[in-house]
Amino acid sequence: MTDLVFYAKPGCVGNLRQQKQLRSQGVDFVVRDLISEAWSGQRLRPYFCDKPIAEWFNTTSPRVKSGEIPIDALSEAEALALMIADPILIRRPLLEFGELRQSGFEAGSVLQALGVVLNAAEKLQDCPMQDEVSIACEAPG
Repeated sequence: MTDLVFYAKPGCVGNLRQQKQLRSQGVDFVVRDLISEAWSGQRLRPYFCDKPIAEWFNTTSPRVKSGEIPIDALSEAEALALMIADPILIRRPLLEFGELRQSGFEAGSVLQALGVVLNAAEKLQDCPMQDEVSIACEAPG
């Protein structure tokens, strides 16, 4: 049984690529649906560690990309409330390993603890669909 939980958006091509990378390095994990998870501010906040609030957000989300949500001007409480109401705004994936939490597929406490080696040239945090039609990051359904 694995301790790694990988919160992903169903159908997200980027999350699928990230999962493939973990498997290629022998990391076992369970995938959970980031969008349908019942988040609270208290539960969500630890994933962002000491990142600036703007880095908590999925910058390819239509509401962020359009400027509707001014991510550089939000308080912590405002940011969490927005993400709880609309989880598509949350930067993916969220990773949970024991007591460690991390947002994004980049160097961080969870991937470090698992011994995951990232190749910067692969750009696994970047959305492979960002140049496609704007529906790429909308909520499923």
